[in-house]
Amino acid sequence: MSARDVMALARRITALTGAGVSVESGVVRFRFDAAAFLTSARARREAWESWLDDPLWTAEPNAAHRALAGLQRAGRVRSVLTQNVDGLHQRVGSSVLELHGSMSRVVCVSCDRSSAMGDALARVRGGEVPPDCTVCGGVLRPAAVAFGEPVRDDVLRAARMAVLDCDVMLVAGTSLTVDPAAGLVPLAAKAGAAVVICNLDPTPYDALAAAVVREPAASALPELAAVPVVARGPIRTWGDPSTW
Repeated sequence: MSARDVMALARRITALTGAGVSVESGVVRFRFDAAAFLTSARARREAWESWLDDPLWTAEPNAAHRALAGLQRAGRVRSVLTQNVDGLHQRVGSSVLELHGSMSRVVCVSCDRSSAMGDALARVRGGEVPPDCTVCGGVLRPAAVAFGEPVRDDVLRAARMAVLDCDVMLVAGTSLTVDPAAGLVPLAAKAGAAVVICNLDPTPYDALAAAVVREPAASALPELAAVPVVARGPIRTWGDPSTW
């Protein structure tokens, strides 16, 4: 079965996106060493200075983001799960579950106060490096999951429910080598969803997929989104109480 054939039957889609969806917008994979950041003032200074000119701040959504947003507006995509922290899905109107948090916000590790990343960067440009919490003086860090940190339990639960409530799981731009996000794919397949993987390189779960597309997400997703639905009848998923 081709990816187009799968999409022709897809009426309740859960999408999972990774860095490959945003790379065509010029976004570089975001990573930072949380242990060093939290224990070393020098590491914090270097990190904040490097974030000043990050391509993330000038990136624009591409055709892949727009395709998923269109499918969500049409009611076919029920959930968009993303490993990305760039906020580009939201810029085109998608409602998104951010598995790894967001770079648009910062949070104080002492008092848990959240504020805009833009405000913190403005302080850095003004010479306040690193910027500390304006309420308690604590360390400010991005509201994104650093490499090696766990995904929040409530976020992971919501992601698992989303993949149990779909007839197709559309995976785009991710190598599927980082858990727990990667583990959502076999969960969806076990629940009976057809999996479509769009990624330039092979992934560990290609064998589980109903179809694999070796094209950039910005070209593959618009083509798949344009496939009209031909399916009829009830949609049965593990999220459907009638199947419990």
